[in-house]
Amino acid sequence: MEKLVSLAKRRGFIFQSSEIYGGINGFWDYGPVGVELRNNIKKFWWDQMVRLRDDVVGVDTSILCHPKTWVASGHVDCFSDPMVDCKVCKGRFRADHLDAIPCLQKPSLTVQKCAIDKKGPGELTEVRQFNLMFETYVGAIQDEASKAYLRPETCQSIFTQFKNIQIVSRQKIPFGIAQIGKSFRNEITPRNFIFRSREFEQMEMEFFLRPEEKEGEKWYEYWVEKRFQWFLGLGIKPERLRKREHHKDELAHYAKGCTDIEYEFPFGFSELEGIANRGTWDLSQHMKFSGKDLSYFDDETKEKYVPGVVETSLGVDRTLLTVFADAYAEDEVDGETRVVMRFAPHIAPIKVAVFPLSKKLSEPASKLEKDLRQKFTTDFDDVGSIGKRYRRHDEIGTPYCLTYDFDSENDKQVTIRNRDTMQQERIAIDQVKRYLEEHL
Repeated sequence: MEKLVSLAKRRGFIFQSSEIYGGINGFWDYGPVGVELRNNIKKFWWDQMVRLRDDVVGVDTSILCHPKTWVASGHVDCFSDPMVDCKVCKGRFRADHLDAIPCLQKPSLTVQKCAIDKKGPGELTEVRQFNLMFETYVGAIQDEASKAYLRPETCQSIFTQFKNIQIVSRQKIPFGIAQIGKSFRNEITPRNFIFRSREFEQMEMEFFLRPEEKEGEKWYEYWVEKRFQWFLGLGIKPERLRKREHHKDELAHYAKGCTDIEYEFPFGFSELEGIANRGTWDLSQHMKFSGKDLSYFDDETKEKYVPGVVETSLGVDRTLLTVFADAYAEDEVDGETRVVMRFAPHIAPIKVAVFPLSKKLSEPASKLEKDLRQKFTTDFDDVGSIGKRYRRHDEIGTPYCLTYDFDSENDKQVTIRNRDTMQQERIAIDQVKRYLEEHL
């Protein structure tokens, strides 16, 4: 993890938010390369989940919702984590994560070993519940009536807008509604870099269906497999992925089933995405608290019913960390260690970099880069030796680098170098676009 965090900052993927003021824990900023990688992940999800499907439509809802939304969903009463304080170091920790959190005074010990196992000076308070929603106020007066919450998940607005979206999109059940958007959770102990943070982005889809048990099971199994395959399409190594079905005692009271897709991070297997068969609970709750009819009328069968739903939910930031960890590799080249990010080409932040061999060749090389920029995400790099430029783009994960040299003026060819094999070949300048299209 230390290598990943160092590389993320060094190459402009991720920075600590407000770093010049000492940072703010649980918040992160994405740099020039990081935002490209992030956007490519979101585009790949949107294309596969919405754009290329007939039965899923998209939506983009507001971060602030009517406060009753979170009463109906159960977040006001139940969205909390167990918390303890240490009387010695004054740290505040999640009570169910004590065996994984370093002690603030003695980082070589966990809070568990320091306080509970009595290997350090720590002394913990009694466990108490802490609600994870950020509170704010809407309007000029700050009182109980104007209290609102930053959304802790994006899915509730999909449920409250179900009727409007179904009508305007003319979708018939079964169909899904998808959304990418920011969410906020006041985590007690953000940790593992961007894996658990207080501001994050989610990619969620609610798939509405007939409430019969067989329908729920069929679509639940379908989406578990479909979502697993998506991670393989992202380029993730299959041996580091697994499905973990929740035991009955782990399920929410309304859930019919839930499966997590997990990845083996440097800190162990952890959840990437949850796929849940939620039954009719969500729409029923919003009908109950709003007094509005959110049921569905089937024109063909003349039936009216509250749809069931299968949910798929994952975080953009957590997915990016997965891609980042999975792509990281170290090779031995001529007795030296080469760090290379082996991103799948279609999500690599920069697809091709163009190098002039000499500053004297900057003009024609820059012209080539600008031409390629119309179709690919490119970078023009003329700083340092060719070797240093290769290493820089290996760490960024750029699949192909083009070098414009003095022979290019005469033979109208450039040297193209493959990131993974480091093999080089000469190719005609007028064939570069076609070559990249085929290989990317």
